[in-house]
Amino acid sequence: MSDGELYTILTNKAAKGKKGSIVAIIAGTKAETVIDVLQKIPINLRKKVREITLDMAANMELIAKRTFPNATRVTDRFHVQELATEALQEIRIKHRWEALDAENDAIELAKKTDTEYIPKILSNGDTVKQLLARSRYVLYKKERDWTENQKQRAILLFELYPDIKQAYDLTMSLSYIFENTNDKLYGLTRLAKWHEKVRQAGFKAFNTVARSIQNHYKTIVNFFENRSTNASAESFNAKIKAFRSQFRGVKNIPFFLYRLTQIYA
Repeated sequence: MSDGELYTILTNKAAKGKKGSIVAIIAGTKAETVIDVLQKIPINLRKKVREITLDMAANMELIAKRTFPNATRVTDRFHVQELATEALQEIRIKHRWEALDAENDAIELAKKTDTEYIPKILSNGDTVKQLLARSRYVLYKKERDWTENQKQRAILLFELYPDIKQAYDLTMSLSYIFENTNDKLYGLTRLAKWHEKVRQAGFKAFNTVARSIQNHYKTIVNFFENRSTNASAESFNAKIKAFRSQFRGVKNIPFFLYRLTQIYA
């Protein structure tokens, strides 16, 4: 809320971000604290909750399991995809640091030999260092959504760095798994095949992603039943942040929480 203080907010998706959205606001993210508060809601009401969307945090899973015993837990597909995207960006950043080192070495050599350093300019006008920096947003998007400039930049990037191309394909193929099926068994099979592709690729970061998926696969495949995501919670989170920014931060937290509850609870 301010100064790095975190709050756990439980929302009701049926309210669609309006009155009745906030069920509880709890200071901190510690599982025991959140569970103690939520257990004040009568058990007969908590048993009526049928589905909960959440991220891959262990404390959130424990909270959901303890307080809503009848609810199906669904790991948000976008958090799963975000892990793969972060692994892809890690490979890009590694190459960018290498390009920076290579440029610094070339500049120092030019000084020693009393010659002028002229960086290599690619066909789109970027240097290699610029190409790697400016490709960040290209790698977030699907190929069909690229602009002409982004398409040109991607072609050059993938020619120079085939491993980035391979990692990009892995990231996009994970995204397509969630888009193209409603069947849990089919989705699980596709995830297993993706896991094998990752193993063959040999990327350390992607192996970590694959292990995380393997450890949460039961709640991940629950997505395919109703295709539920955490989008409403993320949207509500953004709404609170926007509300906070209107007042240039929060000086009086109790009063700010009071205002939130008057509007959204």
